[in-house]
Amino acid sequence: MAVQQIFSALADPTRFAIVERLLAHGDLTAGELAEPHDISKPAISRHLKILEEAGVIERRIDRQFRVFRAREESFTEIEDWLEEAKRFWTGSFKRLE
Repeated sequence: MAVQQIFSALADPTRFAIVERLLAHGDLTAGELAEPHDISKPAISRHLKILEEAGVIERRIDRQFRVFRAREESFTEIEDWLEEAKRFWTGSFKRLE
């Protein structure tokens, strides 16, 4: 996935909170992810779909439940991008000195 798509998905406060919750608690059902939010189930479903399409989370079916988890690979992509940006800006600042 493109880092831009990941950042775009995480830019929404509700989606960011969903991912933070997954990172803190591990696998959670769609219902568990919806609990702390005062929005409709269809709205939570749309947020989950956007996160899934961006590659930030993935879903599996466990009986009648949809269970979601954060994808480690997406955070590795962010980490790689940040490291590259850090190298660029560190080099740029050193040249300015």
